[in-house]
Amino acid sequence: MGTEIELWELAAPAFVGALPALIEIYSAAMSPPPEQLPGRQAIMRQHAGHPRFHSVVAVTGEGDGVAFGYGFHGRPGQWWHDVVTAELARTDPAGVRRWFADSFEVAELHVLPEWQGNGIGRAVLHRLVQARRERTAVLSTHTGPTPARGLYLSSGFVDLITGFRFPGTPDREFTIMAAPLPLRLPAGRSPRAAGRPRGWPSTG
Repeated sequence: MGTEIELWELAAPAFVGALPALIEIYSAAMSPPPEQLPGRQAIMRQHAGHPRFHSVVAVTGEGDGVAFGYGFHGRPGQWWHDVVTAELARTDPAGVRRWFADSFEVAELHVLPEWQGNGIGRAVLHRLVQARRERTAVLSTHTGPTPARGLYLSSGFVDLITGFRFPGTPDREFTIMAAPLPLRLPAGRSPRAAGRPRGWPSTG
């Protein structure tokens, strides 16, 4: 698509204000049962309160959001962190120390289906982690040869656990991945950062 894309970083209060629009991107990208969306939105709101929270939204020049990603500093006491490190500790205790002692958890990264394949997900991912102080980035993605997994592999992520089933989703397998920071730089031109797009909350 030829439309110019801008990347905008939202502080936690602005992210919470934008959740109604962001949950629509999540729904289009993930196709969850509609009854799960209120719970997912509540989780995202809770995540905004985690330490060193950071979010990036990709927006067209007309002010339409087409992708977003966010994450925060991972630490004990957080659900995903504790579930994943407990599983990894069973097979690779050194891996827990290497990858999770000082990690940035990429909690969500989604692109509208009609905008996928244009490098937007890569641009959001790299903007999300480019200024992080943590030593590593960690995430989970669906197991299999998906575009998301290809993006993460090409950015330097490696598999820590494959075929993992989270409590509450026993019918879906995930791969836990991690990468040292900084990530490999994306090839080509990335969407530019710009002023606040129309219709989106301010950063503060």
